[in-house]
Amino acid sequence: QVQLVESGGGLVQPGGSLRLSCAASGSIFTIYNMRWYRQAPGKQRELLAVITSGGSTSYVDSVKGRFTISRDNAKNTVYLQMDSLKPEDTAVYYCNVDGVPIATMTLDNYWGQGTQVTVSS
Repeated sequence: QVQLVESGGGLVQPGGSLRLSCAASGSIFTIYNMRWYRQAPGKQRELLAVITSGGSTSYVDSVKGRFTISRDNAKNTVYLQMDSLKPEDTAVYYCNVDGVPIATMTLDNYWGQGTQVTVSS
């Protein structure tokens, strides 16, 4: 199995920055795409950014130019640098990965537990 642990959420003022981390642990053979989602109260979960194993990235328009996804393959960790934060960025942020655990050698999809980000003055 692959376990995902997120960190870095919190309370920040509008215009501020936060950096989220999501570390994958377990007996992992490899990890392919890594993603960040968010879910605001009363709204559907929204895909924000994707990074491939080769480092290619894509973003939803609402965060393009403000958020940056990156990864450290040696640490099986994905990051989300969030700048110029707005109150509408308030949500629970989730990481999501496509991984292959050694135990099964089967590609599966895994979610983190979520971390709260609140943007407020």
